[in-house]
Amino acid sequence: MNHQTTLYPEIQPYQQGMLTLDNIHTMYWEVSGNPSGTPVVFLHGGPGAGASPAHRRFFDPASYRIVVYDQRGAGRSLPLGEIQENTTLHLINDLELLRQHLRIDRWLVFGGSWGSTLALAYGEAHPERCLGFILRGIFLCRKPEIDWFLYGLRNFFPEAWREFVAPLSIEERRDILSAYHQRLMNPDPAVHMPAARAWSTYEGSCSTLLPSPATVSYFAGDTVALGLARMEAHYFKHNIFLPENSLLDNAHKLHNIPATIVQGRYDAVCPIASADDLHHAWPQAEYLIIDDAGHSVWEPGIQAALIRATNQFKMRSIR
Repeated sequence: MNHQTTLYPEIQPYQQGMLTLDNIHTMYWEVSGNPSGTPVVFLHGGPGAGASPAHRRFFDPASYRIVVYDQRGAGRSLPLGEIQENTTLHLINDLELLRQHLRIDRWLVFGGSWGSTLALAYGEAHPERCLGFILRGIFLCRKPEIDWFLYGLRNFFPEAWREFVAPLSIEERRDILSAYHQRLMNPDPAVHMPAARAWSTYEGSCSTLLPSPATVSYFAGDTVALGLARMEAHYFKHNIFLPENSLLDNAHKLHNIPATIVQGRYDAVCPIASADDLHHAWPQAEYLIIDDAGHSVWEPGIQAALIRATNQFKMRSIR
């Protein structure tokens, strides 16, 4: 068995393109690794954060056909930050369109944070298309989780929260989501970009167990900040366009599909209670708690556990 727990070497896509989704959205996608390998699709976080070249490196390129893409409104997909025709159902349908475009019958679904949300929603809609799941930093998008992100995080990151709410009046702080939503949807970049950077920087500042200036800098970049902040506010405002608790209520549809759940014990952005709830709704899934990690996929313990999981699934596929 492959015992590698560090990222695989950098690789380049052998295939990439822009897939027309409708008369508004065009989606960036790429494929790297082994054209004959086990198909795996990487679902980025946010919603709206976009994917990066480093995300290819969780998978052995000799064994996997690695599909990475940017969800509508995010990253290299166009138009960036577009909320029209952008719901969870659209994202599920986009995944199916991409799978069919690439002529993939079934694939391994890999996602963290919002990527875990979308993975669950997709899997519950299309379980027959999923070889397995590797999920990290579980986010079920229930109202208490959204309220925790907007208000509860001040208990652990008071400095970051104070900067987050600094642009808001005392009155506006009673409904942070609406106040930010109004700014982020303003067409004037002089209004929406400062709001986007403040929102995204706040999330980046709370994502690691130990301070990580590199993480905060990445979240503060214009493309990540605008996609992330606008999409999160849009989806949170609409309760991710799904009935309350629907992801747990439909978890039984996944019981016969192999899965690994990786969760940082000190994940402040997506607290461990949600992963624990999912574990109890899906007891067949392997559940790994990383005791020295926060939320970020780049936390050493989380990164190592995810790579072990992709290697274990690779061996299962070979057998």
